[in-house]
Amino acid sequence: MVQTTYWFDPAEYRARLARVQAALKARGLDALLAFQPETVTWVTGFFTRGYGSFQFAIIPAEGDPTLFCRDVEEYYLDSTCVFSDRVMWTDSDDKTALAAQTIAARTGRAAAIGVELGAWVLNAQRWEAIRAALPGVRMVDESALVPGMRLIKSPAEIAYQRRAAKAAEAGMQAAIDSAGVGVSEREMAAEICAAMIRAGSDLPGPGVMSSGERAFHLHGGYSDRVLEHGDIVQIETTPNARHYHARFMRPIRVAQASDADHRLVERLISIQDAAIATVAPGVPATTPDAIYRDGVLSAGLRETYTNKTFYSVGLLLQPSGGEPLEAHPGADWSFAEGMVFHTYVLAQGFGMSETIRVTAKGAERLTNFPRQLFVTAR
Repeated sequence: MVQTTYWFDPAEYRARLARVQAALKARGLDALLAFQPETVTWVTGFFTRGYGSFQFAIIPAEGDPTLFCRDVEEYYLDSTCVFSDRVMWTDSDDKTALAAQTIAARTGRAAAIGVELGAWVLNAQRWEAIRAALPGVRMVDESALVPGMRLIKSPAEIAYQRRAAKAAEAGMQAAIDSAGVGVSEREMAAEICAAMIRAGSDLPGPGVMSSGERAFHLHGGYSDRVLEHGDIVQIETTPNARHYHARFMRPIRVAQASDADHRLVERLISIQDAAIATVAPGVPATTPDAIYRDGVLSAGLRETYTNKTFYSVGLLLQPSGGEPLEAHPGADWSFAEGMVFHTYVLAQGFGMSETIRVTAKGAERLTNFPRQLFVTAR
């Protein structure tokens, strides 16, 4: 008998399913084809690291979901999924034809079905083949239905993000301890990854990491480059627990920092503190966003400020890097209790960020590492 390893109590999955089914009924839909891996895992519990192969869930407006996946994943279906109905394909099957047959068998050939058309696993070829095989089925795009529900985290979800935050802190300390003149980015990355894994992260990271001229450009990855005296190291640790994410940035100077460096970082911290202090339920996203932009630009720290300042994080399966909510000047949403965000500010190669939870009274930092410019001892 397979031992179950549910990430949450089955009652939580049942409650999530009920929310989705209520929304389907309100829209006059008979089912949802959930292709986005996060949706499948969030609603059913099913998780395998092989989620990149063709798999999805048929979520009916009434009754239990059906899982469609590769046959080698049966163990993970048995151990993680709270629902039993499944159809599995083998490597010799025409998986797209079998998918269409399964959808027809579970929903009928004249159903009205929501589809996660925005899911990266549903490529154009598969979508066209499924649609052609089900000419009598009315299909509408419902890509935003479940992601919108996932924005408010349950206490159990927040608990995983707290664990991830602790792993992020361990990784950052390893970054500071290992950085130094003559040390390669690759050596630093190895120390960061090891620290985060030992602290409970399900993936190693390390996340954004770069030095030298690449420190002035977001999304650098580690390389063979060797750190030099005076380098900036841009570092963001991005671990997760049960694939629930928390992350943060801290600036590092190698062996030497100027008074101007410290003043710049202190200004960034002041701007960020002011922005986070305004976060509370009902506050428009544009309120703290404007504090970031106006603060950075009025201080002359950047000539333009085009990147987002907040984005929602939670259950993320690569290649997903964040949830749909982002703060920018055109954002039309407001903060709500239970949301979790990564919020960051960048200028002149230095980055400062936190993962925060929106509470009834304001914002709580899930990442709790000293907020300063770190200078290595060597």
